[in-house]
Amino acid sequence: MNHGPNATKKEFQSCQYSLSNSFAQPLTQPELVRLTADRHRNDLLDLYQKHDLEYVPNGCSLDLRRDIARVIYHDELSAEHILVFPGGQVALQTASLACARDGCRSVVFTPGYQSTVESPLWAADNGGITEIERRPEDGWRVDLDEVRKAIRGNENTTKFLILNEPWNPGGILMTLETQSELIRVCRENDTIVLCDEVYRLLEHEPSGETRLPSMAAAYEKGISAVTMSKPWGGCGITIGWLACRDLSIIRKLIDVQYFGTACVSRASEIQGRMVLASSDFILKERLEIIRTNKESLRIFIEERYREWFSWKRPNAGAIAFVKFEGPWTAEDLGRHLAEVGISIKPAYCFVRKVGVKERGLVDYFRVGFGERKFPLALEKFAEFVESHEDSWRRSRNVDNTQRDFVTT
Repeated sequence: MNHGPNATKKEFQSCQYSLSNSFAQPLTQPELVRLTADRHRNDLLDLYQKHDLEYVPNGCSLDLRRDIARVIYHDELSAEHILVFPGGQVALQTASLACARDGCRSVVFTPGYQSTVESPLWAADNGGITEIERRPEDGWRVDLDEVRKAIRGNENTTKFLILNEPWNPGGILMTLETQSELIRVCRENDTIVLCDEVYRLLEHEPSGETRLPSMAAAYEKGISAVTMSKPWGGCGITIGWLACRDLSIIRKLIDVQYFGTACVSRASEIQGRMVLASSDFILKERLEIIRTNKESLRIFIEERYREWFSWKRPNAGAIAFVKFEGPWTAEDLGRHLAEVGISIKPAYCFVRKVGVKERGLVDYFRVGFGERKFPLALEKFAEFVESHEDSWRRSRNVDNTQRDFVTT
């Protein structure tokens, strides 16, 4: 089985214990029906049972877009500012195809979710990308000096920037001050900002005090990308959207969307409305799972096996970027784990083509901790660690002896 840089998701489907999934606990249809009935939304249940199978309007039916505007954006945006897609992946690709064309140069951050790093290169006549590194020694923060340099160095062509906040793979959320300054720099250059916000609403602080304004609400040329799979666990509903206050940008997005996947199914739209009708309850329950699992992962990394693992503790989402301190690379670790049915996501999944070694990321891998079954997978990982600790120590001692020999 190939688990190298060109490995696909299919090759990991045989892994029984997933530490690589990045979504919150998935909903079930019976659960969604029960939640909808508990809120006396029989109108939605009837609509789901009786809807026809005609095409829905391009960009989604008005009722779902209105619900998104009300529930997610508290009517700061309206239905006309929202376009719905069959999942967040298509939404991200559409935004880049619309905004990174005609010689436009784009700023992206690495390591990062593949579409937030590479999608501008898929646009016709794109002007290339400037990659800004997020570094572990800086706590994975966005370096605003590098942003200023990237934009001002190509100010006539750099008109598109892609963020991922909260950040995938690390579950790290920038501060409000950083967001405000980044918007100011982009506003000065009339640069569009696409922010992948799929983990927004999953901030770990109970008060939600670290939550940032959505980019669509905070910046007139900001585009927010959202999907129902991550915060609400509505993976199979396959609903994502883009939100933007600038209607001229919305029209560009519509033009590209029309030649891609112009509309979703009516069944998915209605399920999406059911999710939004119970949004507060679903998010509260998913966050309880995430916080409990995060504490188990903290104990695993900081107490039980601190000899072998380290991290920057995440503050949002259901993911963490972990460093393996043992004698293998994270890719080797992933391969050995896969052999015993455990999956992780090594760092090569989050950088473009080459550069894992050059960027000092060979020891990093992503862990997802959003599901109820996470504790079982983590305990299987613990069993694996304990069965290899002695050999890792021997290997490390050999390496140290060899280094000492060379030094002397």
